[in-house]
Amino acid sequence: MKAKIGIAPIAWSNDDLPELGGETSLETCLSEAKIAGFMGVETGGKFPKNSKELKPILDHHEINLCGGWYSGTLLDNDLEDEKLKVRTQMDLFIDLGAPCLVYGETAGTIQNIRNAPLNSRRILSDEEFKKYGEKITKFFEWCVSEGMPLSFHHHMGTAVETEKDLDNLMQNTNETVKLLFDPGHMAFAGGNIINVIKKYGKRINHFHAKDVRNEVLNSLNREKDSFLDAVLKGAFTVPGDGSLNYTDIISNLKDVGYEGWFVVEAEQDPKICPPLEYAIIGFNSLSQSLRSLDYEIINDNINK
Repeated sequence: MKAKIGIAPIAWSNDDLPELGGETSLETCLSEAKIAGFMGVETGGKFPKNSKELKPILDHHEINLCGGWYSGTLLDNDLEDEKLKVRTQMDLFIDLGAPCLVYGETAGTIQNIRNAPLNSRRILSDEEFKKYGEKITKFFEWCVSEGMPLSFHHHMGTAVETEKDLDNLMQNTNETVKLLFDPGHMAFAGGNIINVIKKYGKRINHFHAKDVRNEVLNSLNREKDSFLDAVLKGAFTVPGDGSLNYTDIISNLKDVGYEGWFVVEAEQDPKICPPLEYAIIGFNSLSQSLRSLDYEIINDNINK
């Protein structure tokens, strides 16, 4: 079993909370990610949007593009309009050999609204999930036919947040609809992390290694606190610094045959949790867990 270890830039600068690292440069993010040991990075708001500009930057740091968020709106949008909307970002990812494009459903999301309580998110009926599943399946099939697999990200504050939501999505889509599994978001949503891996492991094609601080989650008032409030209070952290048992999680991923990218993602206040320091903690902890389970950690630079 082989593993590559990447990181998301959100620890350095948060696109939804500009006060968190808004002044931090892309150069700092990439250089520190490389110092910490990472071989891949996902995209963020400060990344150039075309390969002509981005490839030389990644090449300079000898780091790969290992994914990145796409703000999907298929829940409300027309399928053909969504194809046009994704085109530029998909072409960038194809050009740079990214393993997948991360689809997050942002139609009606409250994940980026500071005054929207956690319990005010959009909830879909079974019939709505059926119609949504049909559109998602067609969109994922089209993206694959164009040369770029997608990975669906269940996410707090969106219409696909809980384990039940994920069940509805998976049951109303076919095997083309792959899953980005994020234990941090599933724990936040009250789901059973190991059950989800066992149920949908064969459809997981990307993995976010996000940890949580249970003491923060347990203290939240979900009728008042927003997702961004939770971030500012320190709900998330890197593996090795939180409440989740990542060796157990990775052991279950191994059991279902998952290999590929393990991407550390932990949005925190960089003034309280220095990004380089926490990147090193996350990399070392994740590496230790992977090696203890006989994963081979490989480091190749496809951009060379």
